[in-house]
Amino acid sequence: MLYGYARVSTTDQGLTLQEEALKAAGCDLVVSEKVTGTSREGRQELERLLQFIREGDTLVVTRIDRLARSIGDLQDIVRGLKAKGVNLRATLQSVDTSTAAGKAFLDMLGVFAEFETNLRKERQAEGIAKAKAAGVYKGRKQSIDVLEVRKLKEQGLGATEIASRLKIGRASVYRVLDAIAADPLSSGLDQDDLLSIQG
Repeated sequence: MLYGYARVSTTDQGLTLQEEALKAAGCDLVVSEKVTGTSREGRQELERLLQFIREGDTLVVTRIDRLARSIGDLQDIVRGLKAKGVNLRATLQSVDTSTAAGKAFLDMLGVFAEFETNLRKERQAEGIAKAKAAGVYKGRKQSIDVLEVRKLKEQGLGATEIASRLKIGRASVYRVLDAIAADPLSSGLDQDDLLSIQG
């Protein structure tokens, strides 16, 4: 059996071209979803398909990046398929794990995809560093109200309740409280402090 998997990242992108290509490739069943591919979390259709697919079947995608966006995720999926005796094929790339050449090409694609991701992160970090040096970097929008944390703490609330009321992580509350304790006269934290707390 051939099973097709189609995915787009956002709701305003269409699945039609992928679905038609997978049907043209002979897929007996095509499942699709609109969800980010940066992780397996939330990709319910993919998880169901990976559970359902059986030995001798083939999972077909149009491109490998529809299946995974990191080498680690891709390797996990491929290992799981191999353990089940399931092959992987991409209609627009020379990927077919039933052949030695297809396996090698799949490995190369994963390496290049990870390399591109790392380059993008490096360029982003360099851009932020330059913007900071020029005094124009604003950072992420402040999402933690330090004064509100202080006020709730003074009312006798614990970190768990403060986190719940402000809809932030409990660890972030502890970091704010630690920063306030270290400088009790301070009215707040600067942007770098906030980025550290949120990160």
